[in-house]
Amino acid sequence: MRYWLMKSEPSVYSIEDLRRDQHTIWDGVRNYQARNFLKSMAIGDVVFFYHSNTKPPGIVGLMQVSQTGVTDPSQFDPHSDYYDPKSTPDRPRWQTVEVCFQQSYAPGISLDELKERFTETELLVVRKGNRLSVLPVEETIAQRLLEQLTLKNIHP
Repeated sequence: MRYWLMKSEPSVYSIEDLRRDQHTIWDGVRNYQARNFLKSMAIGDVVFFYHSNTKPPGIVGLMQVSQTGVTDPSQFDPHSDYYDPKSTPDRPRWQTVEVCFQQSYAPGISLDELKERFTETELLVVRKGNRLSVLPVEETIAQRLLEQLTLKNIHP
């Protein structure tokens, strides 16, 4: 099992949307490095759900990868912001995963708190200028994050 962090703006898709839906495909990723991270995921991997472009940004929940090798349908929709005219159903360029809801946290862990507790090499989301929406998280760092989320939500 591996650990990941995936970002979404709450106005686009939030942890509460995932709680309601219970599962979703993580569509619209159009960065090759992030796509490659998605392609390397396995069923059962744990994913930290990170709300970006909000105040405060931060980790707000957990998901689990429930399906891999999913062809991102938004690449074929000419009305989608994620349309890719070079992609065809016979030769799709963008693959993704399906994730399912595991847990939401209130409070979560804000970006400022993450910056206080982790270095840029430990947790890539705190690196200045990092714009990737899908990031790997080392197991030891993931365990520290899980511990912090549990403590914050037992003793908010």
